Amino acid sequence: MKKSLLNLALIGALLPATLMSHSVLAQDRPLLETTGVSQIQVEPDMAEIHVEVSLSESDAKAAKAASDKAVAAFIERLLKAGVAKESIAAANLNLQPEYVYLKDKAPELKGYRASRSVTVLVKQLDQLNPILDSALIGGINKVNQINLKSSKEAEMRKQARQAAIEDAKQKASELAAGFGEKLDGVWSIRYFDQGPVRPVMYKAAMMAEGAINQSYEYGQVTFSDRVEVSYKLRD
Repeated sequence: MKKSLLNLALIGALLPATLMSHSVLAQDRPLLETTGVSQIQVEPDMAEIHVEVSLSESDAKAAKAASDKAVAAFIERLLKAGVAKESIAAANLNLQPEYVYLKDKAPELKGYRASRSVTVLVKQLDQLNPILDSALIGGINKVNQINLKSSKEAEMRKQARQAAIEDAKQKASELAAGFGEKLDGVWSIRYFDQGPVRPVMYKAAMMAEGAINQSYEYGQVTFSDRVEVSYKLRD
């Protein structure tokens, strides 16, 4: 037992020295630090919509029933339109009391507001307007957000990452040559995973029925990446 404790103590004493030695080597060794960046844009072919029903009734039970009815009817229409069940997600009910505030009087209970949101992944953009129209005709009264997406996200992220790597390599090579130096391999790599930037096509707190029927500029989905690389220079 004492021998094991002694070994652990020796390892603990040597570890800071090893780290310090590595740090000193990094400071003494000539290094060239570069940052590789990339940006790839693609046309969206999918959309994720966030819609909501928000309504008030005189009592909590009625508010819940009306909210649940609107959501259930919308989901049924989505399924009939061919939207897969796994592409639909309905949130839990949010029920809040509503009060009327009068001067010099205690607040009076007016009723209850029930809210439920539904998220739908639309895998074909030509279905977007019909789905939004379907939402608005059956009790859904808010379109909170529409995010454009690409079905090729994994492939595009891989391409963006490789492009950032190539950018770092090219910068390092050009900088070294410009200063009359030669690269001697990679010393360290720092990578920061970047998610895709999805443009928001439409956002509104309240939409009147039929307001969706118009054309939109969909924009593009941007995939960017970044990598920091330290190269060794030949002595």
